Amino acid sequence: MKIVRYLVISVFVLGILFAAAYFIKTNSKSIKTYETESPFISSIERKTVVTGKVIPEDEVEIKPQVSGILDQLFVEEGDEVKAGDLLAKVQIVPDESSLNSAQGRVNNAKIVLANAKMDFDRNQKLFTKEIISRRDFEASELNFKQAQQELRVAQSNLQIIKEGSVGGARTANTNIRATIAGTVLEIPVKEGDQVTESNTFNNGTTIASVADLNKMIFEGEVDEAEVGKLFMNMPLQVNLGAIQGRDFEAKLKFISPKGKEDQGAVKFTIEGDVYLDDSVFVRAGYSANASIVLERKDSIMVLPESVIQFDRKTDVSYVEIKTDEQSFERKDIETGISDGINVEILSGITMEDEIKVWNKTEPNKLGEEDEDN
Repeated sequence: MKIVRYLVISVFVLGILFAAAYFIKTNSKSIKTYETESPFISSIERKTVVTGKVIPEDEVEIKPQVSGILDQLFVEEGDEVKAGDLLAKVQIVPDESSLNSAQGRVNNAKIVLANAKMDFDRNQKLFTKEIISRRDFEASELNFKQAQQELRVAQSNLQIIKEGSVGGARTANTNIRATIAGTVLEIPVKEGDQVTESNTFNNGTTIASVADLNKMIFEGEVDEAEVGKLFMNMPLQVNLGAIQGRDFEAKLKFISPKGKEDQGAVKFTIEGDVYLDDSVFVRAGYSANASIVLERKDSIMVLPESVIQFDRKTDVSYVEIKTDEQSFERKDIETGISDGINVEILSGITMEDEIKVWNKTEPNKLGEEDEDN
């Protein structure tokens, strides 16, 4: 019996000691303290970044006036040219069927002309002897002149098919010249290629693309949610992927009146004039980002976004204002524009209020950061 009594007493004493140790440990935990932030006066601007590229303002595709074989190329990609400079030369290769038909028209016109001349000579003698009237003689003279004209036309058509042009225009048609001054961006053909003339029914083969690289524009696409905030001549900041650490000023000059659907989102094309200088060489097609300030407010009351909380049921924004030492009271607020770091405070608090920093991050024992919620 004594052993049982001692055992009960021992368990009771150990329980008391355990309870006392737990109570001491829980009460020795340090009280959690919160820091505070106060509103301050600052400026906020809301930006959007548009992805696009830098391209020449005017890029011209040079096309031949006649079809044939590209005989010679006189320039290379990257060469600077002036308006009227010779770029290439085309050798005419006539179509066999068209050539045969044109030759037949010439032969037929010669036969008609020979017959008209014979009739004219005969009537001229008869008119001299006053055997036929002047009217009959003039009719035969007219037929003779018409036959001569028909032969000249048939011969010109044959020459066009053979050489591409008539007389002095031959060189002008077979020689391909630059229509504007600039840089040769691309030559998609090589010597010996078959080229097609540009006409009403065919765009023709591009011999070379020429553009002035001193006049560049930014071209990008803006989401429909932001296009309504854009206006003509608003400033842009253009950053080129190939030229780090350098921003270029630009001015918005075009906003597409019609959007295009892209992966479920409607996009609108915009263009802006980019102002370059001689210190850098910008190539056509560089990828670029344009920063656009959609909205800006100066000298307004702001708070860091990190101190603002949101009601889970009503989604109303609020802060906790310090009322006493480590005592805080909820206060609903109305917010304005934000730049992702600071947010405008429209109403609900004053400049003297101290706002609870409820989610301050602190390092834990492993050197990582814990977030207090």
